[in-house]
Amino acid sequence: MTDDRPVKELGELALRVENLDEMTEFYRDVVGLEVLRRFDDCTFFRLREGYGGHTQIVALFDRAGGDEYVPPDPARTTVDHFAFTIDLADFETERDRLESLGIELDFATHEWVSWRSLYFSDPEENRVEFVCYDESVGE
Repeated sequence: MTDDRPVKELGELALRVENLDEMTEFYRDVVGLEVLRRFDDCTFFRLREGYGGHTQIVALFDRAGGDEYVPPDPARTTVDHFAFTIDLADFETERDRLESLGIELDFATHEWVSWRSLYFSDPEENRVEFVCYDESVGE
């Protein structure tokens, strides 16, 4: 990959889990990942500092208890979403490019870490995220 492309590196890997406590203990105690933050329904683990202020992480999401939860079809995927880190300067350009391709986008800000994200689906309905550090988020 050349340096002029907007995607810089993998930002995070997120997995749906049936037992968040057990999985958190496993990834913390067996795999040896550092817990970045634990919420009631998810755990974020720090992998390394990453690119442009977005810490590389593995995230576990407890999806078993929600009314809207539909277990993934194991023949298709068990992945919640993939996140790719981009520069803040590329955020609007990538938004415009993806919209021009007819891609439906969802947006989020994650104030606790100053991240700005856009989400979309691949052809098999796996969620993909472009995320960047934005110091104005969460102020």
